[in-house]
Amino acid sequence: MNYIKESLLQVFGSKPSRPLKEDQPEELKAIYQSKKGMLSKADLEAARDEHQHKHTWLWRRWTTLLLVNLLFVVSFAFDIQILEGSLTASRFIGFHMADLNSALQVMLAYKHIVLNLVIGTVTVFLMWLLLGGRTFCSWVCPYHLLAEWAEYLHLWLVKKKIVKNHTFHRKTRSVFYVVFALLALFSGYTVFESISPTGILSRALIYGPGVALIWVGVLLLFEVFYSRRAWCRYVCPIGVTYALVGAASPVRVTYNAEACHHEGDCRKICEVPHVLDLTIRGAAHDINQDVSADCTRCGMCVDVCPTDSLNFKIKGLDKFR
Repeated sequence: MNYIKESLLQVFGSKPSRPLKEDQPEELKAIYQSKKGMLSKADLEAARDEHQHKHTWLWRRWTTLLLVNLLFVVSFAFDIQILEGSLTASRFIGFHMADLNSALQVMLAYKHIVLNLVIGTVTVFLMWLLLGGRTFCSWVCPYHLLAEWAEYLHLWLVKKKIVKNHTFHRKTRSVFYVVFALLALFSGYTVFESISPTGILSRALIYGPGVALIWVGVLLLFEVFYSRRAWCRYVCPIGVTYALVGAASPVRVTYNAEACHHEGDCRKICEVPHVLDLTIRGAAHDINQDVSADCTRCGMCVDVCPTDSLNFKIKGLDKFR
């Protein structure tokens, strides 16, 4: 299976490919065959109990996200000029950095490229090329954190049967990606930037709240009461841009079919559960397989997996924790 091709197809809304049984390696077929009975219910519960307080990557991610955004706030408040600007465009110790999607919108809208924008774009491009996937979304974006907390409330309401979750076709995000690009190109205005909760929240944290926060509140209410993670899953082009850049990254989440017992805990907790379809019994292409670049690299599946079948790794090196 071509990892980059599969990743790009998933980024633009295609379903993960399923292997034909005859195309699977004999070793993988033997593993599936040997696990007909799987783990007993008691063994599975024991494994879950062992992992129930394991939130290693969650706390690492939340800490990193809060520290990055706090550094913007502190730099502006005390005029120490370490990290200036906002997540849309910034300078780190005087060196320019630019969000890739924002830079694309600016180039399309103004049909003009300045040197600082090129420097900032190349810097961020190389950074996320190394980190991979949609790492920006789960490790830096302030809206992602609020949406994550809103998701907990949404799932509780669904469990209590107070609301129902509604889904949309994943290719909707690709349509919005093109629409926002065309709007910038033909209107001469960065339309997406005016409604992006990422930029709105970043600026509000640094320079103070404004009326635009009402829009962020509307989005969160929509996600709490109607559709789980709707903005990130079906609208936001930022994740698409970073997933495309990070498709060749050496940092990946890797799956081991031999350790997996297909209980599905990882898919239940995943923001983009289609990337973990390979954990379904019979769906893997090989014993060891990398999760696609549409993954946000949040690490929640690694934390929750009771049999340690999912882990972070750097390609060519061992897994890391």
